[in-house]
Order: sequence, then structure tokens, then C-alpha cells
Amino acid sequence: MQLDANASRFSGFADLYDSVRPTPPRELADVLRMYAGAGHVGTVVDLGSGTGLSTRWAATWSDRVVGVEPSEDMRRRAASFPSSTIDYHEGWSHDTGLPAGSADVVLAVQALHWMDPTPTFAEAARLLRPGGVFAAVDCDFPPVVGDARAEAAWRRCRGTVRVFEERLAASLDGDALRAPLDEAMLTLPVHFGRDAPKGRRMAEGVRSWSKDEHLERMTASGQFVFTTELAMSAAEPGSGDRFVRLLESQGDLQTLRKHGVDDDLLGLDAYRAEVRAALGDASRPFWFTYRVRVGVRG
Repeated sequence: MQLDANASRFSGFADLYDSVRPTPPRELADVLRMYAGAGHVGTVVDLGSGTGLSTRWAATWSDRVVGVEPSEDMRRRAASFPSSTIDYHEGWSHDTGLPAGSADVVLAVQALHWMDPTPTFAEAARLLRPGGVFAAVDCDFPPVVGDARAEAAWRRCRGTVRVFEERLAASLDGDALRAPLDEAMLTLPVHFGRDAPKGRRMAEGVRSWSKDEHLERMTASGQFVFTTELAMSAAEPGSGDRFVRLLESQGDLQTLRKHGVDDDLLGLDAYRAEVRAALGDASRPFWFTYRVRVGVRG
């Protein structure tokens, strides 16, 4: 399967992505170490390592991390944070080129839904030593900020973006692409915050897989002797500006911008005004919810 379009979806805004996206909680590292049966973790392989947010996180609890990322744009940003314990490689989740049995933990953080699952699970199992752990870590959006006005504005803008991307995926352009929306179109499915890919049609040949089905596919793959799912949350400092920029870091919005759909039409100008009125500039906790699917290699 050709996945070049998936890798290209996040090109052109790596700096924005890296500056606003969250980092997995420290407590998750403790859980993964326990499943791996190791108080000490030697090597972690981070599939779809992007700008290195998850790679740098893994480096705080392991001896060595190898980030595998197909996007040159993302790898360039990751490499701007040099570390003696981190290496970045061009590659794919299903074809890393790394030695078999070389990893204690393999990660896919906010990434598995962009990966062809069957060959990815096979490659993860090949990389892991016996008893090693694969973890697919996903984050719900938006974070909880304790303000209904701001969170409702996020949903409305995301609903607008979703409709425009569906039009782009249907090869509409010009007036047909930019035709006015009615209010009913903007309602998001109830699962969207935790599983935006489910049942979704994406532009430019992009393919994604439902996050809710990760565990079922992992179990059915036969690559792991045990699978389970867990959830946890962690707070990071945020502000109105970060809440705005988090939405701007979404790949669908950036795709539409590349096709000349302006921020006003996407509802982003109205979103900015609403969020800044609701949240202001003061710092407040942003509570991110993580859903983690874990597989232990036999």
C-alpha cells in the first residue's frame, strides 16, 4: 500500500506541531516498564516519531531511542534537538531496517492510525526482544480546559473543517468546494474526539484506520501473547493561544489551507475570537486524555 500521502499530510508545519502538541505522561513509562518486566529499559524504537516529541519523552526513561519517521520535514525538526541517546532514521513502521530483537519497547504515539496495521504489527514484533512491549498511544482532542464556550467553539470549527475536507476528497473545487454550510452539517459524531479517523473520507489519497479498533486488530494479528487497553490523563500548562494553535496543528486544516481555503471560510477566524474571549492569555491546566493499547511479545 502506498502511504506517501499519509507522510505528506503533516509537511510544512512541523514547528507549529512540535510547539503545541502534548507529551505522554511520565506514569505511562512506569506502566510500560512493568509490562516489559524491566526496571531498566535499554532501547526504545519510536515508529512515526514525527518531530521527536515522543522520542524525547522516551529518552527520559531509557538508555537509547531510535525514531523512525518517513517525513523529511518532521525529521529535520526532530534533529534540531540533538541528543547523544537519540538517533533518527528515515523509514516506515512496516519497514524500519533495524535489527530484529533489538528493542525492549516499540512505540507508536499519535501515529498508528496512519499506519498499515498488519505489517506494522509484524515489524513491531520482529523488533522486540521476547517479552518486549508494543504500545500504541493516542490522545483525545480537544484537551479538557474547563470552559464550555471554548470547547464548543473547537467542535464547531472542527465540524466545519471536516465538511470541507470531505468535499475536497470528493474532488470538488471552486464554488462547489466553498459553498456555504448549514448548521446541521457542523455536528461532529460523538466518537470524533477520541477517534477522528472512524468512517472518515480524507483528501489527497490519505488513508487512516479507526483508533477504536486498534486493540481488536492487535489481538487478531497473532503477534502478541497478551494485549490490553488502558487510559490515563495528564495536565500540561495552556492558554487561549495554545488552544487555538492546537487546532491549527491538525492535518486536515493544514491540507485545506494548502488548497487555498481561507481561515474565515474554515471558521478559524471566528474560533480564534471565541477562544480568546473565553480563555484569555492566562495560563491554565489542559487535561489530555490518553488511550493506550499494549501488546506483549511472546
